[in-house]
Amino acid sequence: MAYSCEVCGKTFTSKSNFVTHKKCHRNERNYVCEICKKAFIVKRHLNVHNLIHTQEKPHVCDICSKAFSQKNNLTYHYRVHAQERPYSCDVCGKEFSRKRNLNLHYLMHTNEKPHSCEVCGKAYSQKSHLNRHYLTHTKEKPHSCEVCGKAYSRKSHLNRHYLTHIKEKPHLWEVCGKAYSRKSHLNRHYLTHTKKISVSLMRRVAEHFPRRRV
Repeated sequence: MAYSCEVCGKTFTSKSNFVTHKKCHRNERNYVCEICKKAFIVKRHLNVHNLIHTQEKPHVCDICSKAFSQKNNLTYHYRVHAQERPYSCDVCGKEFSRKRNLNLHYLMHTNEKPHSCEVCGKAYSQKSHLNRHYLTHTKEKPHSCEVCGKAYSRKSHLNRHYLTHIKEKPHLWEVCGKAYSRKSHLNRHYLTHTKKISVSLMRRVAEHFPRRRV
């Protein structure tokens, strides 16, 4: 026997799945997280959500050992290793491993910014970018260095800071062999070479084409 939803027409073979689906339309969220009060329609979704607070990551990649709290995130991660990108943008052709990332990418083309800051009104295309922006108002720096205790508002800035401790310099200029921990520093160093090349070139031109005296 098939169960058909009167609202959207979706059909189900399982009565329990059909009952759960109808809650989506009524927006019934009876399962509430005790820590952050986020509510869910299905208890299973709450259980998965709780892993965020407990920091549990039971799903581990057998290629690089990266761990995830949700199995579907591990499945998407495997696409990175397999270089699978089944979702492509029909505007610019850029490919993505997840449909959600493609949908977020489309906002760049439409210039939609549905997430706006309540403090200053600045708008963003992604909610994660808005949440990161809020830290500039609250002055929160949740990402701290385990070595020296220095704190940052962004995890990417903390990762860049760690390079100063481990002396890692992944950005190499092949001309002179000098390496830097930041790409911006490498770009700045590159300008010193281009300046020298420009001066040298001007001198050579001047030698071949001396100025005529009037």
